[in-house]
Amino acid sequence: METTNLSVLAPVPPSWLVRTIMRPMTKALNPVMVLIAGRRHFGGAAMLRHTGRRSGKTYTTPVGAHLAGDVMIIPLTFGNTSDWVRNVRAAGGCQVRLNGRDHQLTRPEFQDPAQARPLVRTAFNPVFRGAFRMLGIRQFLVLSPAGEPDRGRS
Repeated sequence: METTNLSVLAPVPPSWLVRTIMRPMTKALNPVMVLIAGRRHFGGAAMLRHTGRRSGKTYTTPVGAHLAGDVMIIPLTFGNTSDWVRNVRAAGGCQVRLNGRDHQLTRPEFQDPAQARPLVRTAFNPVFRGAFRMLGIRQFLVLSPAGEPDRGRS
């Protein structure tokens, strides 16, 4: 499968498990995640800042993220149709605070698990990778640091 063209993005909804169990829990977990995401020593929980594609307002969203070298990889637990994903796609990038450091990121690219495998293996330990399979994660968002040349990640 080729890297997904950003102009024509097929919807990838969350798995049944995520829709029925995880989504209801996010209302309780997100307030806690907002407090810890992005801080030092919470390396897997990041705070993503994005601009609303219609409102122009700045929003923050807690996400799971890791670095593979200087490339940020975010498992799309809730698929590619959530507002924050659509905002990052429309803006062509975002800012992510991970482990106490801010990262300006650009060139969002959607990859299926087979495409993302080398980055996922570099960035995430076996426990995370097993959780991705269990949760039925079918897509990852890969972002490059702003100002860096495109190195052909796919």
